[in-house]
Amino acid sequence: MFNAKNNSITIFVITIIMFSLSTHQLQALDNGLALTPPMGWNSWNKFGCDVNEDMIREMADAMVGSGMKDAGYRFIVIDDCWQVSRDEQGNIIPDPERFPSGMKALADYVHSRGLKFGLYSDAGRMTCQKRPGSRGYEFQDARQYAAWGVDYLKYDWCHHGKQNAEASYALMRDALKASGRPIVFSICEWGSNKPWLWAQDIGNLWRTTGDIRDCWDCGRGKHSGGWTKILDFQNGLESYAGPGYWNDPDMLEVGNGHMSTTEYRAHFSFWCLLAAPLMAGNDLRSMSADVVGILTNNEVIAVDQDSLGEQGRKIRDDGDYEVWAKDLKDGSCAVILFNRSKKEKKISVSWEDIGFSIKSAQVRDLWLHKDLGSYKGLFSTRVPSHGVVMIKVM
Repeated sequence: MFNAKNNSITIFVITIIMFSLSTHQLQALDNGLALTPPMGWNSWNKFGCDVNEDMIREMADAMVGSGMKDAGYRFIVIDDCWQVSRDEQGNIIPDPERFPSGMKALADYVHSRGLKFGLYSDAGRMTCQKRPGSRGYEFQDARQYAAWGVDYLKYDWCHHGKQNAEASYALMRDALKASGRPIVFSICEWGSNKPWLWAQDIGNLWRTTGDIRDCWDCGRGKHSGGWTKILDFQNGLESYAGPGYWNDPDMLEVGNGHMSTTEYRAHFSFWCLLAAPLMAGNDLRSMSADVVGILTNNEVIAVDQDSLGEQGRKIRDDGDYEVWAKDLKDGSCAVILFNRSKKEKKISVSWEDIGFSIKSAQVRDLWLHKDLGSYKGLFSTRVPSHGVVMIKVM
């Protein structure tokens, strides 16, 4: 039998539950860090396990000397393989042959260059390269990181057994907080458990897919692939990002040698439109002028670092021809015209497409660093194969 009173109570309870869930999703990790996407460098994409303290010092020097520091890059992060074992007290031990001076001295050097220092660990008992993980040592490791002067922790998801992802990452969040040192927390569980649904109050950023590869379109599924495959998995996740909590489509491959300058420029443009962390993964000591020009384009980086914190979204899909847009704090809109095909193509965007109600708008090309003038109703241009045109509409 229908009971209006009971039915009303049921609806009220469901409403409260749904409100609580939506509030939880919008609550950012309250550590005051990464209010814009982190920018830096990570050792893995280029060097894998071949890391040592001399190379890390040289990378810090190159970040300063190349102009990357001036462009906003701050973090020097050592990925897997820096650790070898634990001592009798359970303290994590860096590789004494590769890091003879110790992590504190290395962090001090990185800090002396005006940069920040990052390390890697794993929520399981071993890292992906079978080095000691942090499972069971979360608070001890966090205290050690703080004592060394660590500013950023990338936390992987290998050898985790039957662990609950949310609980495992929340435990390290609490350990980092208890350490007393501000440490950006990068969740790297590859999107396996949809962290965008639960990680806003746990980490500052979370991986949405498996590892990126230095290619345009390679690999299968979401577990590893070229940057265009990873890009496709970002569409629809834009509502889960904001200041202090970011979707992470993995590190940059710009400059690693297996794509063209046009393709690298497109890759970098999209990571900036997505408000993605910008973690370079190339050898900073031997960059070409083209690679430096891509990684230090201040106008494109400004889109990534815009304080509104919106993640860009796809607004039109015509097969190989796409239009993506991102609203900016000053009321303007960054737009990418994207050509996936093997031939140059003319692509257009209308002001209605991006939500502008005005008849005319000013357009600036962010790669040419050039004002293109006023356009009525829409903007059209030819876009190179596997390339982008990135504009700001005002």
